[in-house]
Amino acid sequence: MKFLIVDAFTDTLFGGNPAGVVILPEGADFPSDELCVKTAAELRYSETAFIKQLGPNEFNIRYFTPAAEVDLCGHATIGSFCALIHAGIIEKNCACINHTLAGDLNIVIKDGFVMMDMATPVEIATIEEPEKIKELYDIMGAAYDSEKITLLPKLISTGLPDIMMPVASQADLNAMEPDMKALSDLSARYEVVGVHAFTLDAEGDVTAHTRNFAPLYDIDEEAATGTSNGALTYYFYLNNIIEGKANCKIIQGEKMDRPSVILTDIQAEEGSCLIKVGGSGVILAEGEIHI
Repeated sequence: MKFLIVDAFTDTLFGGNPAGVVILPEGADFPSDELCVKTAAELRYSETAFIKQLGPNEFNIRYFTPAAEVDLCGHATIGSFCALIHAGIIEKNCACINHTLAGDLNIVIKDGFVMMDMATPVEIATIEEPEKIKELYDIMGAAYDSEKITLLPKLISTGLPDIMMPVASQADLNAMEPDMKALSDLSARYEVVGVHAFTLDAEGDVTAHTRNFAPLYDIDEEAATGTSNGALTYYFYLNNIIEGKANCKIIQGEKMDRPSVILTDIQAEEGSCLIKVGGSGVILAEGEIHI
């Protein structure tokens, strides 16, 4: 099996969020779940995507962390389609279908830039009880001041559920040091992947700065998360921060010295909402896996 390492949501090597990508040989089925998890653990990236081609520009992609399979992964999807372009399997300008456990998603590629549909956004719950808000912020190692933070945390999914957690400033965002064991337990209790912390303390055309934590899935912090930023875009819409037709530019990974640029697009009207997340990627390495 051919594998590649792709830095996603960046056009610079060693920026963005690295993902493992495994392209299955033509006609081959997926390895066992155990082998996929072991391969992801061996590659040692937060997610590894396994790609099975079903037809011209039609693919079934499964996503594995070093601990388990997840329904969808944004940066590994960006990495997958950049890898397929690099391998000559698809063109730099085309439309594709990606069959995932989160649903069938449209992918549009223009000049090598990948824009992907997110799963239909779902607002799961709002954390509004003072004791639960305090618990969340204490676990995250963040200061909570209701006068400075007027937004409430929400559980939102665009393929994977996360807690959207507002903080007052970039300084507060960068100072966060979560209790990873407690966060893992909290994530299990809320049935989410993790916490996506953000601040609207941003300049120029940047909408927000973010950090993402998912220790329940052996990911202490991630440099770019497509699904989480898709969910964050829906959060912005629900809180009237953006209109129903809008674009966002979100910066993540700065604390990890892997700055990532994630672009999102929302088209919402009564009864429907489509969110796209996009970015570019660069190939770091490639080779063969002998299993």
